[in-house]
Amino acid sequence: MASLQDQLLKAGLIDKKQAKQVNKEKRKQDNVARRSADGPVDEVKVQAELTRQQKVERDRELNRKRDEELQQKAVAAQIRQLIENHRQPKGDGEQEFHFTDSKFIKKIRVSGLVLQQINRGQLVVARLGDNYELVPKVVADKIAQRDEKAIIPLAKPVETSVDEDDPYKDYVIPDDLMW
Repeated sequence: MASLQDQLLKAGLIDKKQAKQVNKEKRKQDNVARRSADGPVDEVKVQAELTRQQKVERDRELNRKRDEELQQKAVAAQIRQLIENHRQPKGDGEQEFHFTDSKFIKKIRVSGLVLQQINRGQLVVARLGDNYELVPKVVADKIAQRDEKAIIPLAKPVETSVDEDDPYKDYVIPDDLMW
């Protein structure tokens, strides 16, 4: 089958000089395209590369989220293990200890000795699921490093210092005074 150029020559629409000029221009364009670093732009390849880059970025983001979730689960397991291994007995439950957890007032029943330890800051209330446990202050600090929300903030222990000029310094107010 003859090329379009041959057909145009036979029909007399172009002459040999014009055909040679077109061939010369085509060779020049091919030569320039071959020598240039850019080369001809293939839209399909560009679109495929763009799609591949988007997929890589999306996969990277999903991997980061998955790693974050695994890290959070590991921290939660560490906190649960610390609380379960170091929880202190609450005693016989003869007194109630009231504390606030977010907007709610909660209470746990403890013995008098345990209540004194809480008031002095030796024991701290920690959240374990829906329950509350008592842990030593040192363990509570380790838990707070991992997640501050697992420890219930309590009022700071009050240092009882007696002023020399206080006329009531000889009258001590008991800690377990109930109103």
